[in-house]
Amino acid sequence: MTSTLSFRSLLTAALLLLIPTAGCKQSSEPTAAAKPDGAAPATTGGKKKKIAYVTNGVDPFWNTATAGVRAAEKEFGVECEVLMPPKGIVDQKRMVEGLLARGIDGVAISPIDAKNQVGLIDAIAERCPVITHDSDAPDSKRLCFIGMDNYNAGRAAGRLVKEALPKGGKVMLFVGRLEQLNAQQRRQGVIDEVLGRPVPAAGKLSYDPPGKSLSAGAYTVVDTRTDNFDYSRAKANAQDAMASIPDLDCMVGLFAYNAPQCLEAAREAGKLGRIKIVSFDEANAVLEGIRDGHVHGTISQQPYYYGYHSVRILKGLANGDKSVLPANGFQEVPTVEVRRANVDQFWTDLKKMQAAGQ
Repeated sequence: MTSTLSFRSLLTAALLLLIPTAGCKQSSEPTAAAKPDGAAPATTGGKKKKIAYVTNGVDPFWNTATAGVRAAEKEFGVECEVLMPPKGIVDQKRMVEGLLARGIDGVAISPIDAKNQVGLIDAIAERCPVITHDSDAPDSKRLCFIGMDNYNAGRAAGRLVKEALPKGGKVMLFVGRLEQLNAQQRRQGVIDEVLGRPVPAAGKLSYDPPGKSLSAGAYTVVDTRTDNFDYSRAKANAQDAMASIPDLDCMVGLFAYNAPQCLEAAREAGKLGRIKIVSFDEANAVLEGIRDGHVHGTISQQPYYYGYHSVRILKGLANGDKSVLPANGFQEVPTVEVRRANVDQFWTDLKKMQAAGQ
């Protein structure tokens, strides 16, 4: 189960681990990382282990994860590459193939298409330890998954929707891709919570297909709009939703950039405050919107720890230490619910964490 913890207490623990470092470079192309000094290196024959952290796209969300990678790189004495594919699954595959050709000691990857990338992940597993983060591929040979419980996080966002609309209303969901397992689980959590459905038994989660309106009691989830990580399209989706559904009451952004695009569309339409906005993650525009009363709240998945734990676990696996693997193959990172009452402290702590990982 995902628990909601004090971001400040987690930050304090994280900062105790951090030593400023040049860290690994971040790019949309593979780049060599700077070699940190000071930590005892994880070596074989005098060479540091090389670890890759592969995201599912390019977004400021991943900058916070990179801060965690950089801190762990210093602490555990490894070399890291952070790779952000700008054009989706084709770029991600090309980057991974490049890593394998050059030689790598461990890979953490956020799969773009869980079902259709099993072969790619299994190919990595034949060469080195591989784990998933942010979004899982449970049918692959990955050794563990690092992230939040996306279904329960979706239900937490659904509770924010009900707080924003205590008398009910019409809700539209926005997301980059539904091929990603995290998007599917997050979306279903929102739907189930808003419609008052019970939590399913373990292994019994079923998914409502997109494209049809779902109603229960005073709430209606009108549909889910996808944009394939195209920010312009994400904004256009929000504009179209407001135009086609004049009595739309709430827009929910399931990926980090969705709510900022909804916010901008609502501002241009003169509907700030009239249409409630609920978000995931901690984009600056979202945090400012919460502070100003234009966004009801957001669910932070604390991506710093995605990067940190990925490096920590892969370093151990590269040295043959399987004791670093979490129980049941799931390293859960607790979520933080951010509302107007705690947004200023959350934002201050977030900036400190990001700066400490520079």
